[in-house]
Amino acid sequence: MPQLPKIIRTNSSVEHTMTVNIMDEYGDTMTKEIACEHPLTIYLNWVEIVTVMTLGVRPADLVLGYLKNQGFIEDIAAIESVIIDWDTNSAAVITRESTDGLADKLSKKTVTSGCGQGTMFGNVMKKLEGITLPQPKLRQSKLYALLEALTHHNATYKAAGAVHGCAVCKDTTILSFVEDVGRHNAVDTLAGEMWLKGQTGEDKIFYTTGRLTSEMVIKVAQMGIPVLLSRSGATQMGYDLAKQLGITMIARAKGNRFQVYNGMANLILDVKGPDAEALALAQEQEQSSTLTGNNA
Repeated sequence: MPQLPKIIRTNSSVEHTMTVNIMDEYGDTMTKEIACEHPLTIYLNWVEIVTVMTLGVRPADLVLGYLKNQGFIEDIAAIESVIIDWDTNSAAVITRESTDGLADKLSKKTVTSGCGQGTMFGNVMKKLEGITLPQPKLRQSKLYALLEALTHHNATYKAAGAVHGCAVCKDTTILSFVEDVGRHNAVDTLAGEMWLKGQTGEDKIFYTTGRLTSEMVIKVAQMGIPVLLSRSGATQMGYDLAKQLGITMIARAKGNRFQVYNGMANLILDVKGPDAEALALAQEQEQSSTLTGNNA
């Protein structure tokens, strides 16, 4: 059995969850546990490789698995130590294995379609300093109408699953919808489309089926979009950045349910309690009548 590297933790582990206050579709407030998200920059023989966003449960395993899977290291016996330091959010791996070709490997690194890109955190956050996003008001009734419209725009997911969908919306209109195997691929596609068309984001809503992580919030802020909507949950760093950047963050949004994590004052609750079901029924009847009329 090869000699295993020495795992060194310079301080205690990080928190994995935190409690935040949220508001539901009835205007009631409650506490909610959300997952924490921590940046961890990986260094191999003091060369910076990548920054990953992680829950922080088993950081040494994560670091070694990433380096092995990306082809940066091969011999576990050559690794002398893995130093995890949460004060600096860094992981330093020291190996006797030759790293002469490291620069070439880094220059050819391909960003995969997975959920953990995490390579941009430091530089992008500097560019976002001082950003000011508008604070548009959003009616609960229009939010419900938008969520209903979005259910008709996920053909690949319905057919095959295993994909994320993202959309740029205005009011209750879906301007562009795209699906991809990774939510960051879908976000980047829409950002490129907006860039090519010269579109601005101040009057837009961004929808994703994926989690509202720090990277998701950062990318939406880069697009200048002030409202972020998801059918999934939020992480601690995504929540913190939404507050810092002034993004209205709405999670667990499906049907007539949603949870506002940030920007509660921007929601106009014009439909409450049983009225929400009545509204949904009225919308369904209206849509049915329209289809019937079109087929006549």
